[in-house]
Amino acid sequence: MKKFKKVAVGGTFDELHRGHKALLNKAFEVGEKVVIGLSSDEFVAKMGKPHVTASFDERFRELECFLDKSDLSGRSEIVPLNDPYGLTISGKGFDALVVSQETIENGDIINKMRSTEGVQPLKIIVVNMVPAENCRPISTTRIRKGEIDRNGHMMKNLQNQ
Repeated sequence: MKKFKKVAVGGTFDELHRGHKALLNKAFEVGEKVVIGLSSDEFVAKMGKPHVTASFDERFRELECFLDKSDLSGRSEIVPLNDPYGLTISGKGFDALVVSQETIENGDIINKMRSTEGVQPLKIIVVNMVPAENCRPISTTRIRKGEIDRNGHMMKNLQNQ
């Protein structure tokens, strides 16, 4: 039996990497059902990412493939995310929110907004950033720059790191 009936997790999940998988795996570890908010193309455009991002459809397919291979599809639902909060503000069915160290603040904001709406706060579960070989966090930006691969292995020797 899982600790929570319904858990939310969200992200852009571009260049699905080991850090993303750790976040998703934690959500499935603690939740019976996991609702994954996947940033829409419109939301990504507003984020001002320092790199090109794959389309929603490409990211959706890659996420779906990971869930299928991990035998988690039956316990998941992928929904478009048009802002940092998604369904978590009004969604009364959620018990917990899984966030990375990078997005803890969003979890706090969500709980404040839920409180204003008269909805129970979510249990916030924080997942540590996954380090690459050089001990800096794995990130899509670093992957897109060609510094590391999706598993955090160094791709080129960058002397000023």
